[in-house]
Amino acid sequence: MTSSQITDNPPAIAIAEVDFSYGEFPVLSGVNLDIGANESICIVGPNGGGKTTLIKLILGLLTPAKGSISIFGRKPDRGRMTVSYVPQYSYYDPRFPISVFDVVLMGRMGMSGSLRYSREDKEIAANALDLVQLSELSSRSFSAISGGQRQRVLIGRALASEGRILILDEPTSNIDQESESQLFELLKTLQKEMTILMVTHDVAFASSIFQRIACVNRQVIIHPTSELTGELISDMYGGDLRMIRHDHQCSEKGHFHD
Repeated sequence: MTSSQITDNPPAIAIAEVDFSYGEFPVLSGVNLDIGANESICIVGPNGGGKTTLIKLILGLLTPAKGSISIFGRKPDRGRMTVSYVPQYSYYDPRFPISVFDVVLMGRMGMSGSLRYSREDKEIAANALDLVQLSELSSRSFSAISGGQRQRVLIGRALASEGRILILDEPTSNIDQESESQLFELLKTLQKEMTILMVTHDVAFASSIFQRIACVNRQVIIHPTSELTGELISDMYGGDLRMIRHDHQCSEKGHFHD
């Protein structure tokens, strides 16, 4: 997408007064959230609070019952080509003979307008694989590498699509601590060039990586990470999650300190 196709300096993502329900069961209500270009946001909240629903609305996979969502000034179904997405689960048959490079190359599918990958597609895929620091595993079977490496390969696949927004849904699930550290180092590099949204329950490193934290529990409340040093919102998780300080109160109007 060229710059002439995008309105002047719109937010990367703009969500205004969005409501969504599954049947008669309300999931999100009155959600407002603006995310700027090259901003990084960590999305947290309890299971069933609406995190995944919010992501699906941004991707245009769901339509809000009320309110509006735009991606760089466009409706989600038209702006989704600017979004690179890493799902929480990636199902694959370990018997299927596909290499690490071929998985990343899948991010270029349909980009050249041809049924075959172009030389440019392969160069972009190779660069994406280099960015996630797995070039040496290019020819290795995808099923033969570790869980943490597979997660980075899937991020490489998303980066190969050259979106301006990267959305990751629970990328730290089922990976070891070393792989998690490598992932966060990668995100630090990527946040200089693109907008990042990451859904997670693990916010231990949030204050050093993300600029804001969005707490999603039917509504969305924003925390500037510069003000957070201790506990996360205990009432959102039904327990004491000691990762981010929360000695300030959370309300629809914002936060204030005790």
